[in-house]
Amino acid sequence: VQLQASGGGLVQTGGSLRLSCVASGVALEDYAVGWFRQATGKEREGLAYVGESDESAYYAESAKGRFTVFRDNAKNTAYLQMNSLKPEDTAVYYCAADYSISSVERNPQYWGKGTQVTVSS
Repeated sequence: VQLQASGGGLVQTGGSLRLSCVASGVALEDYAVGWFRQATGKEREGLAYVGESDESAYYAESAKGRFTVFRDNAKNTAYLQMNSLKPEDTAVYYCAADYSISSVERNPQYWGKGTQVTVSS
């Protein structure tokens, strides 16, 4: 399973970004997907997870109300829509996949390369 995250960039406080996670070689709809981030000097943090349907999504406290995870199986892509961004959201963001939503939350097998998100104050 190969995953590629993209869509990061520099945005001002209060702005929005949409990250994409494209899968190749497999049908992403067969996997649960998670979004994580790691800021410099901090541990990796899980943000959002989605199973086969968008209705299965759930979020870490830091992401609730501002971030939305959803998928477009026709495009073999999962997304993380991030609104009301804050400087503390600055980090490298990663997508990951595994066979179940519980597995992707605990210790996903498959990881994409990260995409940098920088929020300026």
